[in-house]
Amino acid sequence: MTVPPDDRVFRREMATAYRSGWHFIDLVTAIPHRGDSLMVTLFGEPIVVVREEDEDVRAYRCLRRPRGAPQPVRCAIRYDMIFVNLDQRDHQLVEPKTTIATPRSA
Repeated sequence: MTVPPDDRVFRREMATAYRSGWHFIDLVTAIPHRGDSLMVTLFGEPIVVVREEDEDVRAYRCLRRPRGAPQPVRCAIRYDMIFVNLDQRDHQLVEPKTTIATPRSA
């Protein structure tokens, strides 16, 4: 893959990726077929990147606890490169805060 050095869109996306906690894992060609997987260690955590049966690429954090199921990790493909985000805040479900307001005219 060659990218012209003056490609502003590419530079902007790469700056956003590195600044936001996204980390480069490998090229998509490292897992070309369904069922292929790639295991990497990122900041001491084992991460498995898998090309699933539906051709999507997904990443999972391997838990070391007994009977622990793999925990999904955010995964994105940009310019045929695989990025993952290990930030726990990105993986937690957040309940929307409801604010109850009473109009002053009531």
